[in-house]
Amino acid sequence: MTHAATPRGVQFPEMDGERSTTATGRAVFADAARPIDAGLAERIANAPKWHATYLAYVRDLLAAEWADPLGGAAVPGAGLDSLYERMEFVRDGDAMRLDRVVRSSDVPGLRTVTVEGEGGPRPDGLRVSYRGRVLSDDALRAQLRDWVDRGIVEPSFAEAIELVIATPDWLDLTDQRFVLLGAGAEMGPLESLCAWGAEVVVVDRPRPPIWESILAAVRAGTGRAHVPVAADAPQDDLARVAGVDLITAVPEVAAWLREFEGPVTIGNYVYADGATNVQVSMAVDALILDRGVRDPDTRLAVLATPTDVFAVPEEVVADAQRRHGDASGAWPRVARTISRDNLYVPNYEDGVVTTTSGRRAGIADALVAQQGPNYVLAKRLHRWRARAMRAAGHRTSINVAPATSTRSVTKNRVLAAAYRGADRFGVEVFAPDTSNTLMAALLVHDLRNDKSSASPEVALDHPLDLLAEGAAHAGLWRMPYAPRTVLPLAVVRGLLRPERTPS
Repeated sequence: MTHAATPRGVQFPEMDGERSTTATGRAVFADAARPIDAGLAERIANAPKWHATYLAYVRDLLAAEWADPLGGAAVPGAGLDSLYERMEFVRDGDAMRLDRVVRSSDVPGLRTVTVEGEGGPRPDGLRVSYRGRVLSDDALRAQLRDWVDRGIVEPSFAEAIELVIATPDWLDLTDQRFVLLGAGAEMGPLESLCAWGAEVVVVDRPRPPIWESILAAVRAGTGRAHVPVAADAPQDDLARVAGVDLITAVPEVAAWLREFEGPVTIGNYVYADGATNVQVSMAVDALILDRGVRDPDTRLAVLATPTDVFAVPEEVVADAQRRHGDASGAWPRVARTISRDNLYVPNYEDGVVTTTSGRRAGIADALVAQQGPNYVLAKRLHRWRARAMRAAGHRTSINVAPATSTRSVTKNRVLAAAYRGADRFGVEVFAPDTSNTLMAALLVHDLRNDKSSASPEVALDHPLDLLAEGAAHAGLWRMPYAPRTVLPLAVVRGLLRPERTPS
């Protein structure tokens, strides 16, 4: 539960004097399930102890979407409608629908400061930092093959990055404009886009350390950045006055973004802890929706987390089962028995789910209970919007990014330990500078390659294929054991190991 005495900005709905994140999340998932499985929707709506039971329901919804592609196509719209019917924007004591506030907003309040890049020349090809080396050309291709062989990334990911390596002109982004919401995120593409000459419109919280980092990346690059500053802010050091709180000032941000006419790629890279994650994700979604309605050429970029649930090809299931056979021994069997099926459960033990047309897929369930239901709701909002945007004809880049040692993860002692011990189970945790360069390159691929699944002109066999194509899941899909059944063991192993810089 969360409760605010004087709420402002994007808020959960008030119920019996409290703003309940639990009731809202449960109701939204129930509404999302209703078009495809009324029984599942009813079970979700009446689920007791949502914090303890939501993982199974999120998985069941994904399985239902896979089994019925036609019905599943209605899930994103139902979930998004439910969120907009429930979440609200509060200002001066008045509660309003967030989408209407943003759509009708002409609120002034922000001015623009433009910062030019001072670096150069632009890199002549893709270079990726990895384990103390800078990989390019054949060395990078060899590393991609190694990741594929070890099941760390999908072959489609390696193929996309290899195409970027082979087409270095794609990295000249002087013809591209990006709106980066959450521009200072560790997993965001800011540094790479600036190095490659892009024009960026950057939005993040008004915190000087964040802006010092953002401005350093911009000045080290070869493009330019447009920075929001309060209209009445003093002429001061830019890092001290830049930025805006999306949750409380989303109408002002909407009005400001309309000053940048023409096609843009709008990137969603926001993150916050707990309920705030949903609030800021809703603010960003309202801006994406507004831009998409106003400009049909708007493109969307968003990263999907690997600690989620996905429908994956049958070949992935077979590979995980082969790896389980190679890894099996007496101890895992004993541990599973002693733990009453809580440890060392084989990945995809439930087999595959078959669609109405006969196509088969496994359900890769890497949800992590420690991240909580608000995290899953925020991530589901991102996924629903990506699918809705592509269905509406917008080029949409959504890619699964690898498990990465970002500050948001490593500040959680349990997750940090799990990451340190994950290699024992076939998972590779990436350093942020490796992940964000690779994911920026994958974004460029999705924007430049008309055969990419990001293009709405490319037919998908199933709507959920959008989430599986080009995945860099760090090994979670192809590991021998169901991720949650070895997470406690990875934590113990990580706690016994000294902290080190991940690869």
